[in-house]
Parts: sequence; C-alpha cells; structure tokens
Amino acid sequence: MYLYAKAIHIIFVVCWMAGLFYMVRLFIYHTEAKMRTDNEYKILHDQFVLMERKLWWIITTPSMYLTIAAAAVMMHLNPAWWQQSWMHVKLVFVLGLIVYHFVCQRIMYNLDAHKSGWTSTKLRLWNELATVLLFAIVFTVVLKSAINWIYGVVGLLLFAIMLMIAVKLYKRFREKNG
Repeated sequence: MYLYAKAIHIIFVVCWMAGLFYMVRLFIYHTEAKMRTDNEYKILHDQFVLMERKLWWIITTPSMYLTIAAAAVMMHLNPAWWQQSWMHVKLVFVLGLIVYHFVCQRIMYNLDAHKSGWTSTKLRLWNELATVLLFAIVFTVVLKSAINWIYGVVGLLLFAIMLMIAVKLYKRFREKNG
C-alpha cells in the first residue's frame, strides 16, 4: 500500500507543480495583454480567464489535494517520520507551497475582476518562488538527515538570488529588443 501511495504522491506533485508553473505563466501573459488595444484585450482577457479556470480547477487544485492525501496515507503508514527533523523542515516548505497555491488563486480571481496590481516582472519573480520551494522540498527529502543546514540555507539563498538576477536580465533584454 505504501508504494502505491508514494507513486500517487510523486505523480500528483509533478502535476501540481506543472499547474502552478503554467498558471503563473498565464498570469504573466494575461497581465501583458493589458498593453493591447481595448478590443484585443477583451478577447484575450476572456480567453485567459477560461484557460486559467480550467487549469486551476481541473488540474492544479485537484493535484494539490491528491498530493496531500497520498502524503497523509504515507505518514499514516510510517508514523516514525513525524519524529524526523527533515520531515518537519519538508512540511514547513510544503506549507509554504500551499500558501503559494492559494495566493495564486487570489491572483486568478483578481485578474478575472480586473483588480490585479501585479506587474509581469513581479509575476516572473513570483513564479521563481515556486521553483525555490520545489528545490528546497526535493533536496530536503533526498538528503534527509545528511543536510548541512548552513550550506543548505546559503545554497538556497544563492539559488534564489540567481533566479532574481535572471528575471531582471530577461526584463532588460525584452525592453531592449521590444
């Protein structure tokens, strides 16, 4: 039973992360569509709202719940993990990812209502937060108790800084090449 739960957990983590990554990409395109003419924006807005809703409610949110359900089954079958410090760290990062998920849902609702204050650059940076959380979760699970906390935190911060620099460089490139 445990291996079935683990397989389901891994499959739906992949689906959940794919949904989150693509959702924020849609938010970026949706936000950038505001620079079009009013008629173009109306058409694009309606299409993005449809795409975002389907992605969110058919793939991303069900995948999150199935990920959590499979994890709960694994934790039930292996209760000793509740005592492991690496699991506590992982659960903190997972909680961060769940918060990230619901912030994305709020962004989706605000874009639909024409109330979003997010710029495409801020959304690109926001998208990288999911990447940082994914890296943190995977490295915590794979390294478990072998984690050197100082190197891990420094490495994660350096990775986040590199991602932010890449987003800023991409913005400059886009502005330069119009």
